[in-house]
Amino acid sequence: MTAPTRSATPCAIPDQPLANEIAGIDACVHCGFCLQSCPTYLTLADENDSPRGRIVLMRALVEGTLPVDDPDVRTHIDRCLGCRACETVCPSGVPYGQMLEATRATLTTKQPNAPIARVILFAFARPALLSLAMLGGRIARALRISALLARLPGRFGFAMAMLESTRAPLRRSGYAPRSDGSRGTATLLTGCVMEGLLTETNRATERTLVVNDYAMVRTPGQACCGALHAHAGDLETARRLARRNIAAFEASGAEYVVANAAGCGAMMKEYEHLLERDPAWHDRAAKLSEKVRDVSELLAQAGPRSGAPVERTVTYDAPCHLLHAQRITSPPLRVLGAVPGLALVPLEGSEHCCGAAGIYNLIEPDVSATVLAPKLANIADTRATLVATGNPGCLMQIGAGLRQAGSGVRVVHPVDLLDASYAAAGTSGPRDASPDETHRLP
Repeated sequence: MTAPTRSATPCAIPDQPLANEIAGIDACVHCGFCLQSCPTYLTLADENDSPRGRIVLMRALVEGTLPVDDPDVRTHIDRCLGCRACETVCPSGVPYGQMLEATRATLTTKQPNAPIARVILFAFARPALLSLAMLGGRIARALRISALLARLPGRFGFAMAMLESTRAPLRRSGYAPRSDGSRGTATLLTGCVMEGLLTETNRATERTLVVNDYAMVRTPGQACCGALHAHAGDLETARRLARRNIAAFEASGAEYVVANAAGCGAMMKEYEHLLERDPAWHDRAAKLSEKVRDVSELLAQAGPRSGAPVERTVTYDAPCHLLHAQRITSPPLRVLGAVPGLALVPLEGSEHCCGAAGIYNLIEPDVSATVLAPKLANIADTRATLVATGNPGCLMQIGAGLRQAGSGVRVVHPVDLLDASYAAAGTSGPRDASPDETHRLP
């Protein structure tokens, strides 16, 4: 196949972000390999809702054959989950995720995002407001208000089911990990939802890294990674947040910046691209991106060491931004494989999107639910009691779907299971567990 010849038509939007992505548009040879990997194409059966079709729309915007305020263009671009599964199968290396963000940034110059999206993005960019919102969520969860309201139909009921799914399904005793720091210093991107609603998973991340001989340091002054803003086309806010994080993590002096949220890790690994036209920050962004690791990468690099047996049947669902954006496949499975007694059952369609996609499930609830349905059916087929996944959005989306379906299956982060194994061993440092130390989790 040969790449299509670039049209001689001048760019109709030279001052817009999409104009910077013409090389990516030209790289698409329209082979169609992306079609069967695209959840919206498979769900809606519309070529305009496929990566190939959306790239045609992008070219039309660049060449001026369609106006930026065309409502149909906005509809098809908004329907994209941004899962980037198309990038994994693309033989031409089309950077679709970056093109999608640039397209949305261009479209929002004429038509702003939906009101609910603007409210969420506004809060996530302001730490004080976000902390207040997360506090409210924790109170609603503690008082079982979310459990009650999760029974309601529609978008609100699903949002409450998402909140309820952040309730930790594992009980574990405390332990004080020790580390010789021989594997280097690491610092955690505490994140927004992770620290606000999945706080114990953040602490589990830190503990498991310490057990595996990383020295953890704190990074004050960090902010939201900017992923939600970039995905929604608010690139300027994403850049502002990225600069704040770069400065904060530089000051930490850590050798590694650890993300336990796949979407956040993917965003931070692409800070170099986000700030490529900012000469004052581009090199600093590139250096930081080189330090970013998913927690599973560091744990797999260390082994990881084993604790006591945990007797549960678990299936693993691969977050899109871990598998397709970061191309990380085996490390999470190695983390789960380090837990003695854990029965790991393969999940059919693990590589397919669950429909969460940041705040997509709140903006496009019907399409999101349709994408989620086969995932829930495949989970039921495994007969697992736990689903492990390394992204808060996926955890909450799948967890909410399971709860509203009346399933007793719960969702956890892989590091929660490893941490439970260490806690069951009562370890203050890594050691092998004896058979009689088997820990049965409720």
